[in-house]
Amino acid sequence: MSSTSNFHPTFATVDLTALAYNLSQIRRLLSPSCDIMPVVKANAYGHGAIETARALVQQKVGYLAVFSIEEAVALRQAGIAISMLVLGPFFPQQVEDLIAYRLTPVVSDLSIIEVLAHAARSRTTPYSIHLKVETGMNRLGLTQDDLETLFTKRAFPSSLHLEGLMSHLADSDGETLDATDAQMARFNRALSIARDAGYEVPLVHLSNSASIIRFPSAHYTMVRPGIMLYGYHTLPSTIPAPDLQPVLSLTTCIAQLRHIRPGDRVSYNGTFIARRSTRIAVLPIGYADGLSRRLSNRGVVLIRGRRVPIIGLVCMDMVMVDVTTVPDATIGDEVVMIGQQGGEKITAKDIAEWTGTIPYEVLCAISPRVPRRYCLLS
Repeated sequence: MSSTSNFHPTFATVDLTALAYNLSQIRRLLSPSCDIMPVVKANAYGHGAIETARALVQQKVGYLAVFSIEEAVALRQAGIAISMLVLGPFFPQQVEDLIAYRLTPVVSDLSIIEVLAHAARSRTTPYSIHLKVETGMNRLGLTQDDLETLFTKRAFPSSLHLEGLMSHLADSDGETLDATDAQMARFNRALSIARDAGYEVPLVHLSNSASIIRFPSAHYTMVRPGIMLYGYHTLPSTIPAPDLQPVLSLTTCIAQLRHIRPGDRVSYNGTFIARRSTRIAVLPIGYADGLSRRLSNRGVVLIRGRRVPIIGLVCMDMVMVDVTTVPDATIGDEVVMIGQQGGEKITAKDIAEWTGTIPYEVLCAISPRVPRRYCLLS
């Protein structure tokens, strides 16, 4: 049997040089003593966790953050050996894997402390954990009362090492500062509780991407950049935008061209009706690839350096665009969904604005079935 062709009409290109540039821009905002823990959860925000993690390790980061034990194990099995923090909740049934793969858990519930302490009791050195404090997100985290209980009413287990204390900011990209200031105050009280109980807590981290820029006093000893690494931000317009380079581009190509007459309808339910003789291009990309159905009759793509509109409903595997104004368009032409072509550019932020969401969702939605191609660091 002949080998499978490596041709893919639709693929995402991940520019690891842009990733390194964005990391350097973040480093410029920090003191030399402040470490960076890049967030590579959700398949590195759609960019591919393994290759992204390898590129970040090459840039001398010492820590990575993921959401789940499953994400962390996949990175370990790919040879990523640096410290890895599991941000999300985990369950007693997963503790064995957590320790076997040398993962650092974030503990946000007192009930898991004894399970971890028991699993780590036979180790020669205490097992490192981070505690997450609830400061205003009302999602995961220990309360101030939980901390008082842990440090004063019962001894912190000797088989565990309190390496870090963290929380998560809910409104660091908001229009006002009040909510974040309040969270910082609660976090500082929690840090005092731990240190007053005799714990050094070497890794203290609160800042996400927006906070890195807006709240230097929240840098502490470590920050957790996410969306900034990948070239985007959600800061209000009143804040000067950081100099970032989008890391991912998404392209496909024209699969078929056809002419339709005035009055002809396009795609499911006939939501587009041609008002003129129209030339349409069929593209082999749809919502199963991550092209939002909310782009139906709304979004645009780039063909031969020109913006052309999506017409009709986005299908699971295909979408149609109006190329009447691009008479030289031909089958096989590159079509840019995210990226630059000629003097025109479409970003994940543009798509987010067209669809009423945020760049995070646009990037994370790009399906695993879309191949990623990596422009390697020199």
